[in-house]
Amino acid sequence: MISTIEAGRTFFVEATDPRLIDAELSTAVEQARQHAMQEGRCGILVTRLGNTTFTVAVSEDVPFGETLERQAPPTAGTPQGEAARSL
Repeated sequence: MISTIEAGRTFFVEATDPRLIDAELSTAVEQARQHAMQEGRCGILVTRLGNTTFTVAVSEDVPFGETLERQAPPTAGTPQGEAARSL
C-alpha cells in the first residue's frame, strides 16, 4: 500500500510480501522521480523504517539524479539487529 504524505514529494510504503514491497517501492520512487525531475535540484531518498515499512521522498539532501537508500535509526522498543538490516 502506498500512502501519500506530501503530494508528489513524500510517500509511505507498507507491504508484507517481498514482491509487493519491491513493486510498491518502484512505483513510489517513479512518482517521486517525476516530481524531482520537474524541480531539477533534488534526488530521491528511500528510508527503511522497519521490515515492512518505508518512506520515499524527494530530498534536497540527495544530489539531483540520484536515489539513495538508508536505514532509519532504531527507536525505543526496536529489536536489536533490525537496524543492521539494509535495503
